[in-house]
Amino acid sequence: MTAGHSRPGPRSARVDLDRSSSDEQIIQVVTAWVEANVPRPWREAAPGGRAAIRAVRSRADYKAWYPTFADSGLAVATWPVAYLGLDLTPDQARVAESVLAPFNLGRLNPLGLNSAAPALFAHGSKAQRARFLPPMVRNDEAWCQLLSEPGAGSDLASLATRAVLDGDEWVLNGQKVWTTWAHVSDLAVCLARTDPSRRKRHGLTYFIVDLHAPGVDVRPLRHIGGEVDFNEVFLDDVRVPDGHRIGAVGDGWRVAGSSLAGERQMVSGSGSGGVDRIGGAGVDRLLPRARELGRADDPVVRQRLMAAYAEERVRDWTNRRVRATIRAGGTPGPAASIGKVHQGTLNQQTQMVAADLLGAGATAWERGDDYPDNMPLEVKGMLRSRANTIEGGTSEVNKNILGERVLGLPREPDPWAEVAWEEIPRS
Repeated sequence: MTAGHSRPGPRSARVDLDRSSSDEQIIQVVTAWVEANVPRPWREAAPGGRAAIRAVRSRADYKAWYPTFADSGLAVATWPVAYLGLDLTPDQARVAESVLAPFNLGRLNPLGLNSAAPALFAHGSKAQRARFLPPMVRNDEAWCQLLSEPGAGSDLASLATRAVLDGDEWVLNGQKVWTTWAHVSDLAVCLARTDPSRRKRHGLTYFIVDLHAPGVDVRPLRHIGGEVDFNEVFLDDVRVPDGHRIGAVGDGWRVAGSSLAGERQMVSGSGSGGVDRIGGAGVDRLLPRARELGRADDPVVRQRLMAAYAEERVRDWTNRRVRATIRAGGTPGPAASIGKVHQGTLNQQTQMVAADLLGAGATAWERGDDYPDNMPLEVKGMLRSRANTIEGGTSEVNKNILGERVLGLPREPDPWAEVAWEEIPRS
C-alpha cells in the first residue's frame, strides 16, 4: 500500500474548539485562525468572490497550502479529533463554515471524504480508520471509486469483477469504467464479486485497492469538453490484503450503500452540483453576468433566471431536510436521491442559461494551442453538466429508489432477483 505523498514542514496546530464552545467563541477562534493562516492576498481578494480569489490563488498553491487547513480540524469539523476533526456538532460546524465561506476554502479529495469515509465510519475497523482517514483529510492520498463496469452501470449489482481469496490476500480481476479522477488518485474503494453462486447482491465484497499496485492499469477517457475526468481501470491479478477489506465477506452491497448515499448527497449541492469541475455557478452569479452582457432587461432571460432561482430554493430546502435527518442521528439514505435527481436536471438548465447569455460567443471561439483551457467557462460548464443526470447513479435509477424506498411503491420486477449470479444470462 502506498505511503502517500507526505509534505515537509511543521503542521498547523488544531484550533481550540470543542462541543462546549459557544457560537461567539467559534466565530472568534475561526476568524483568528483565518487571519493567522490564510495568505493575505487570498484574504484581500475574498470580497471579489471566487473569480477574484482564483486570480491570485492557483490550484497548485492551494494544494500546497491545504494541509494547514486540514490540520486545523476545520476541514472536517464534525469528525472525531483522532481523524483530524474537532468533534463539533453539525450546528457548530455551520457557524465555523459561515466564517470560512468568503475565502472559498473548498475541501480537496471529495470522493474520499464523501464516499470512502462514510463506508469506513459505518463498516471499517478502528485500525482502518486510523490508517486511512487522516491522510485522506490532508489530501496526502487521493481517492476514487471502482464501481461501474461496461456491463454493470445502472444495474451495478450485476458486476463481474472477481475477487478470489489466496491465503491472506485477495486477487482481483476485472474492468471498471467511468471512474472519476482515477488518473490522479492513489486509492480506491472497489466492489467485487467474491461468491458467484449467490444472488447478485449477496456475493459482493468491498475492498480498498492501491492504484499504484502491480496489475492496475488506468486509462483516461476524454469527455466532450476536451478534459479528462473519467477513466477505465483494468485489474489484472491485483493483490489486496484481507486487512483492506471493508465489512464482512459477502456484505459489500450494504457497505457500498454508505458510499453511494454520500456520493448522491455530494452531487446534490448548490452551484457546481457539489463536485469540483461539474461546471459553472448558481443563479446568484448569473444575475450580475446577465447585467454585464447587457441581457438583464430581456424578459425571456429574466423569466429563465427566475425559474432557475425558484428551483434552487426548492433544492436548498430539500437538502436542508436531509441534513436535519443527519443531525437527528440518521443517514442520508434514499432521501439523498431526491436532491440528486433534482440537482442533476437543475444544473443542466442553469448551465444552459449561462451559455445562452453569451449569444454567438457560446458557439465560436479561437481554438488556440491551449484547448480546452481557452473554452469559455460557461460553455465548459454546460458541456460538463451533461453528465449530471448519469454520474452518482442515473436519474432513472434514483427515481426507482425514490419510488420504492421513499414512496413505498412496489419494486420494479426483476426476474433474476432470486437467481445465482453465475446463472444470469450476460452478454
